[in-house]
Amino acid sequence: MVLGLCGLGNGWRAAARLGLVPGWVGEAISILGVAVWMAWLGFYAARWLNDRDAVLREARDPTSSFFTSLAPVATMIASVGLAPHWPAAAWMMALVGLVGVTLFAAWGAGTLWMGDRALEETTPILYMPTVGGGFVAAITCASFGMKDLGLLYFGAGLLSWLTLESVVVHRMILRTLPVPLRASLGLHLAPPSVACVAYLAVTDGMPDRLAQILFGYALFQALVMVRLVPWLRMQPFSPAAWAYTFGVSALPLAALRLTERGLEGPNVSIAIPLFVAANLFIGWTTLRTVVLMLQGKLLPAGRT
Repeated sequence: MVLGLCGLGNGWRAAARLGLVPGWVGEAISILGVAVWMAWLGFYAARWLNDRDAVLREARDPTSSFFTSLAPVATMIASVGLAPHWPAAAWMMALVGLVGVTLFAAWGAGTLWMGDRALEETTPILYMPTVGGGFVAAITCASFGMKDLGLLYFGAGLLSWLTLESVVVHRMILRTLPVPLRASLGLHLAPPSVACVAYLAVTDGMPDRLAQILFGYALFQALVMVRLVPWLRMQPFSPAAWAYTFGVSALPLAALRLTERGLEGPNVSIAIPLFVAANLFIGWTTLRTVVLMLQGKLLPAGRT
């Protein structure tokens, strides 16, 4: 939820800088994302205190363990949302997130390199520590004036993505994702668009060919996801649907940032339609999540 809301808030901020929307909306969405991050942090702290064994089981499970990297990644993107309003606190959050994602990425990559991973355990969640972590770290560094450091994180994320995507696609070609895991494909949508945003964050001037190449692949991934909608909808709605919002929010943000940086091309004509579509999808996801919460079905049995 944090990645989608703060990502959407950044999209509204970019649209406001282009004079397309009022500035307060992006700030409100970003603050909402930070509030959700705080609630999420409190929830997991309570789980650790009340059900530590379950948390440790999840951390050791080959399929779900990499979700742990959401903690530093969400902390970093929340710090970007908070930065204009409380710079000191945002900087501390960014620092904690950067250290956390660096350590977790090294640990996660080392775990993969030791081998013996079953094909069924190879899902798009593998992207989170190194790819998602690297790109969000690059954006975070740039937001706090550390573009040189951000470029290092971008390089780590980019090359990790290029090596992991073939592994994940190979698995999906050979054996279909079980219905309960299909929302993880939202994480497969995210890398090219988040990479484009990260690359623009750590560079200056007119967007170059690499930025356009990344954006083009992001558009292609979005088309593939649209083609898969009937197959993806076999999975009933749950909070797992928020996995889609990371890439959904980053795609229009990439188009808006390309336009903001002066690129005149297809990005100009499709930026607003993509922005509207992202708002509709994330708004729908938020509404469905609120309904689940009111029905007492937001959390699986045993976690309430």
